[in-house]
Amino acid sequence: MATYRRAPVAGGTYFFTVCAQHRHFDLTSEPIRQALSEAFRAVQATHPFTVDAVVLLPDHLHCLWTLPPDDADFARRWGQIKRLTGRAARIAAPQQRTASQTRRHESGLWQRRFWEHQIRDEEDFARHLDYIHFNPVKHGLVTRPADWPHSSLHRFVRLGLLPPDWGGKDLEGNFGE
Repeated sequence: MATYRRAPVAGGTYFFTVCAQHRHFDLTSEPIRQALSEAFRAVQATHPFTVDAVVLLPDHLHCLWTLPPDDADFARRWGQIKRLTGRAARIAAPQQRTASQTRRHESGLWQRRFWEHQIRDEEDFARHLDYIHFNPVKHGLVTRPADWPHSSLHRFVRLGLLPPDWGGKDLEGNFGE
């Protein structure tokens, strides 16, 4: 079995990518979106963290989180979010699970692992923030970031932090992974 090394830093800010199992599920469907939203709120109530930015795509999501100053346990938070969302999704749309998934109490909705990157500085934060907001365009889902409804870009526009046409044809930058 692979051993994954994490870089937990209390109070750190992290970029995450979390994928649907085999990328076969539509995470933007109403039941899964609702379950995910409720799971985030439930976990934040017991293990606080700030969602700095998020984009939900049909088969994966990206987030920027900042943890409390005395806490570095993002893995526990993701485990709980995935478990709560998977449980609700299984009730809404039952699916076959493998013996391994059953043994591990997994829903079959999520891939077991997630990818994280510790944000190093303000430039790194800005680059990942842009990546999150531009991701629906990168995947060909829309032609402008503002056209994707499942993105924190709309909150940034409402707060006046980004213009409504952010990410249009004049945007320069590298939004690669």
